[in-house]
Amino acid sequence: MNQSVLEHKKQVVNEIAEKIRNAKSVVLVEYKGLTVEKATELRNKCREAGVEYKVYKNTLMRFAFEKLGYNDMSVNLEGPNAIALSYEDEVSAAKVTNDFAKTSNDTIVLKAGIAEGRVMNADEVIALASVPSREILLGQLAGVLQGNIRNLAYMLDQISKKDGEAA
Repeated sequence: MNQSVLEHKKQVVNEIAEKIRNAKSVVLVEYKGLTVEKATELRNKCREAGVEYKVYKNTLMRFAFEKLGYNDMSVNLEGPNAIALSYEDEVSAAKVTNDFAKTSNDTIVLKAGIAEGRVMNADEVIALASVPSREILLGQLAGVLQGNIRNLAYMLDQISKKDGEAA
């Protein structure tokens, strides 16, 4: 193999490894029969969600996964594959690819993923996709806290009225 070609491949492996290292989550998808129009639609949905969608050669992805110690990902590298990388949160890549898979008539299939440094199988990636986004979870938490504060204020008010009547 030509030395310059080998150097280029090493650079691509390093690029993939760096993207995976910096991502909060990674989803490996297989795309079969995905038309150019549908591929563009998927890329746009990923971009809107802050997710990077990239197609690399399986052998280059295998080297990158193994370089980072994610050897379990290699068994999934059969067929035409791509990765979706989320740098903002652990859920976005799983959510956008899972939503697209549901409507794609099996043109994309979720195969595996990585979140919080752990390799996940397809079922775990789908489960991750059902988790509400960080913003929704924070809103729910704020609602719960606000309700508890109101209850506490009401109880304190009742106690002070009771103390006032007792005096």
